[in-house]
Parts: sequence; C-alpha cells; structure tokens
Amino acid sequence: MQLSMDSFVSEPGPASSETLSNNALKRERRARERQVREEEKKKVTTNKTPENQRQQVANNDTMDPSQFLSNRIKSLALLKESGVNPYPHKFDISMSITEFIDKYSSLHVGEHVENTEISLAGRILNKRSSSSKLYFYDLHGNGAKIQVMADARHSNMDENEFCKYHSGVKRGDIVGICGFPGKSQRGELSIFPRSLVVLTPCLHMLPRHTVTSNSDEAQSKKKTRNHSWTPGITRNPETNILRDQETRYRQRYLDLMLNSEVQKIFRTRAKIISYSRDFLDNLGFIEVETPAMTMTAGGAAARPFITHHNELNMKLYMRISPELYLKKLVVGGLDRVYEIGKVFRKEGMDLTHLPEFTMFEFYMAYADYNDLMGIIEKLLSGMVKEMTGSHKIKYHGNGFDSEPVEIDFTPPFRRIDLIEEIESRANLSIPKDLSSETANKFLLEACEKFDVKCLAPHTTTRLLDKLVGHFLEETCINPTFIINHPEIMSPLAKWHRSKPGLTERFELFVNKKELCNAYTELNDPQVQRQRFAEQLKDRQLGDDEAMVLDESFCSCLEYGLPPTAGLGMGIDRLAMLLTDSPNVKEVILFPAMKPQD
Repeated sequence: MQLSMDSFVSEPGPASSETLSNNALKRERRARERQVREEEKKKVTTNKTPENQRQQVANNDTMDPSQFLSNRIKSLALLKESGVNPYPHKFDISMSITEFIDKYSSLHVGEHVENTEISLAGRILNKRSSSSKLYFYDLHGNGAKIQVMADARHSNMDENEFCKYHSGVKRGDIVGICGFPGKSQRGELSIFPRSLVVLTPCLHMLPRHTVTSNSDEAQSKKKTRNHSWTPGITRNPETNILRDQETRYRQRYLDLMLNSEVQKIFRTRAKIISYSRDFLDNLGFIEVETPAMTMTAGGAAARPFITHHNELNMKLYMRISPELYLKKLVVGGLDRVYEIGKVFRKEGMDLTHLPEFTMFEFYMAYADYNDLMGIIEKLLSGMVKEMTGSHKIKYHGNGFDSEPVEIDFTPPFRRIDLIEEIESRANLSIPKDLSSETANKFLLEACEKFDVKCLAPHTTTRLLDKLVGHFLEETCINPTFIINHPEIMSPLAKWHRSKPGLTERFELFVNKKELCNAYTELNDPQVQRQRFAEQLKDRQLGDDEAMVLDESFCSCLEYGLPPTAGLGMGIDRLAMLLTDSPNVKEVILFPAMKPQD
C-alpha cells in the first residue's frame, strides 16, 4: 500500500551515498555549514514572509482544526491497515532533558560531540524550517526545553526520505530521538538527531500565542525571555500561550503542556507539602491517615456533604476536618501526629474558597498555643526563605491588574489580642459575659453602627466574626496572629489560664486571609460536653455551621487527653501566596467547575 508521508512512520536504515574525493567532501561540508549558519540567522531576522507565518505553514496552523484532526486520524488508520503500530510500546532513553542540559550546557559555541550517542524523548511544541534539509524543534519534557537541530547530513535517512518524514511531524507530537549533543553557531544547546521517531501523535492542533503584527511578536518573545518565574516573585500571565481561563481549568493537561509557568506552580505546591512533611518529621511527628467519611461532621464550624453507605445502610458525612480523630490518636499514645489530606465543606466558591481543599493538621502533646506560634513562625519563615531566597515575597492579592503587595515573613510575626484590638479600633467596651443577651444586643448594634453586614441568624459568634473581619483582618498584610478568641467562638479550645471568658487560640492571617487556626486543646470532657450544648443552641437558632455533639469524642476524652496543642493550615492558600496566584483555582490541578452546556 502506498502511504502518505504525512503519516507517522518508523525511520528506515541508513541510505547509501556516492563516493566523493576528499576535496569535494570538504567543499560540500563548507558549503553545507554556510547554509546552516544562514538558516539559523533566518530564525531571528525579518524575511518577506514573517517568521510566525512561515511556522504556521510548516505546522498546518492555517488549517481548520477539525480538518487537521480528520487528516491525522486518516493517516493513523492507513498506518494501522498496513500493520504499523503508530503508538510504540517502549522507547529507551539514556537521560532526561534536564540531565542533558546539566551535562552539556558547558559546551562551546559550535562544538559537537559526535562520538557520543544519547537518546531523549519529549513533546515537540515548536517547529521551524526554511529548508527541506534542516528542521528546528523545541523539545519539552519535565519542565525543561532544548532545541532539536535535525540536519539531513546527520540523519540515517537519505535527503528525500528525511524531507518527507519531517514534514509529517507536527507540534504536540511526542518523539524519541537518538543523536549527539552540541551547540549551534548561535550558542543554543541542541541535540542533533541521527534518528527521530514519533512515539505518540498529537491529533489536535495546539494553540499558539496570538499576535497581530511583527512588533507584537517581537514584544511577546522579549517578555518571555525576560520573565523566568520563580516562587516569591510576581508572575506575568501575558507570557502564557493558552490564556482562556475556562479552557485552562477544564483541560489542565493543555495548560501544563503549553504554559511553562503552570508546571512551576504545581512543582512549588509539591515542595510546600514536602517541606512541611520534612519539618514535622524532624520534630518527631508521624504522618497518619484518618477516615474521609464519618458518622458525625465534627472538628470545624461548617456544613458537610452527605453520602450513603450501601453496605451499612447508613448516612455518612464527608469530613470537614480530621481534628477529632487526630486527638483520639494522641489519647492512644501517639504524642505527635499530623495529616495532610482533603476536607469537604459546603461553602461558597470564590477567589479563595472551594468546597474541596487540602488541610495540613498536626497535634503535639505537652505543648500549648504559645509553642505552636513559635513552631509555625519557624516553619513558614524557613519555607519562604528556602524556596525564594528571601523572607519577602511579592503577591498580586487584588488581581494582576493591580500593583503587587510585599509580604514579609521575617519572624517574629505580629500579635494582636482579638477583643482588645476591636475595642481599641472601634472605641467600644464589649460586655464581658459574651453568652448573655446583653452582649448579643450590643454586638448587633455595633455592626449596624459601623455598617458591618451580617446575615441571619445573628448569633454572638457570627456578629463577633464579622467585626473581626471588618476591624482586624484588613490590617493583616504581613503574617499576623489574632489571639485569645472568646470561648463562645471556640468550642474545642481550652479556656485561657488568666483571661476569663477567652481561650488560648490564635488564627494566623496573611494578606487579610486566614492561613492557620490553632489552640491549646480542650481536654476536660465535662466542659467539652457543655461547649457542644452551647453550640446546639446556635444550631437551633438556624446556624447550620454550628458544631454537633460527638459523643464518641467526649467518651475518648474521659480516658485522658494530655495537655495538647493543635494547628490546621490550608495548603491551597499558602500555595497561592508563594506562586503569586490571586485565584485558588490556579493552584488546584482540577478545580470544581460547572458542567458545560
């Protein structure tokens, strides 16, 4: 069967060449080297046909996407009919692209190491050619990129086969290359293939940077060259090839493939988790796993998702926090435990909230909330310093259209007392007995006076929380501990040892958003039952986020929870800060989205 050379074929063996005299060979080589140098220059000089237009023609980018897909599917069908597998099972690589760069970046301009054979694999995201004998590809893999300089002189094919084969290689194809390392005359590290084979064809036409003129293209390339993002500095979304937000979140694989910054974002997120694990492991903590489906939704003030267990024929709740299980482990003798896992809360979706998010929680026996403030200061300041080289980061907290703010993680972090600071800023004298009707009425009037919106039910807890948001959270750009919350707001926290009515609790805020919540744990089972009963009153008033009684936890406390402190931190929000991501969906690989019509 006669097959189209636009299909994906395996490379044939070496072709025979004519015998030439030594002088003729030297003349041919010098002429070919001159041609290569000229063709490299054409990559950066203006031609009668603009560079982006030449690339579009070479890659069929002017073709209708549906026609492109149809053509590629037909080519695959022809290959399969002829007995050729267009999806090889295996390709042996001798090193990664990153290892290739590390090993050969010190080569001199124009230097080739032809006696070394290397095999690499990756995805082609750019293809350029101004000659049928010389093709340039950008090969991407594992967050790195090198140039592929496919020269017919070095190929195992003859020139006709070389031209036909490479004309069928498209952007997006995953290829395997066997060749030698070197640097081009312009000093760009490259691999020079002796063979190149398509391992997995990309059936769809990939998006490109949208430019309207040569000057726009030049500016876009300049921005990309001058902006290599690292954690802690601002990002520039204009450097992205794929910019449509809906497409980026729904087809994250395309986002990762085309936008190099996005891979760095999720590598940074992974480093945040690894650093946190190592930090606690070095303090003698052990990592554990607790149930994601529970019989009671406890450990936080939130509405749960409900599911059903068919075998047990019972209603279960997706966990809103692992807290109560982790404290049960401390009762059992595991003095230092932590968990990193998903929690699920039925709350709104906005730039900093999603119903499914990752929580990092740890519990430490024989410690209190003062110890945890020191620990979290050391954890966060050390993490920021190691990942960015500084304690200061830049963050577009109000979106990329606004100026970034500088956030300083240099310890010690600022500390403000919740009640004292509200009274000072609002010139109020809040009643001491916050469980009284008098206190509730006072706080409701204060909210009305300062135009602080609070939706019903107007429980004292909700009113206080709104006043904290209005007067305190707005001042917390650099990391700030808001400490000593009232008992009525903290049903699982231990009473303050010197301030009646308050608890030994803190929340850490950064850029006006809560990052951590921690306290000295309440370990008196009678007081714990009383706190749950007070929460029940709020629930009866219509607060469906109030905690419910967990009798199994209270029974566990009766066996004795040692003096303990615990902390929960949102991994997603921390990742937002270190990756300059004002939208939480930027740091979630597959965020929840409404179904498309």
